[in-house]
Amino acid sequence: GTQRIDKWLWFARIVKTRSLAAALVSRGKVRVNRQKIAKPSHLVGPGDVLTIALRGGVRVLRLIDAGSRRGPGAQARQLYDDLSAPDQAAPGGEG
Repeated sequence: GTQRIDKWLWFARIVKTRSLAAALVSRGKVRVNRQKIAKPSHLVGPGDVLTIALRGGVRVLRLIDAGSRRGPGAQARQLYDDLSAPDQAAPGGEG
C-alpha cells in the first residue's frame, strides 16, 4: 500500500512528531526517487527511495512497508532499509 510521506516519516520514527515531518517536507528537505517534493500529502510506497536532510546529515532510506501504526523503534526499523553511508546515518530523528 501507499502512505502519506509525513505520516510515514512519523511511523518510521525519523522525526518525533507528524507536524515536524510535514514541516521537513514543506521546507524541501525530502526527496522521493531523486525528485524534490513539497507537499506532506505526497504518497510513497514500497520500493521508493527517500533522501532526507536531517541536522546537517543526509539519510537515504528505501521504503519496505508503509506501516499501519507508529510502533516501537524495533518495529519502525522494519519499515525501511538504511542505504546511507555509515558516517552519514543519524541515530535519531529531527526535533
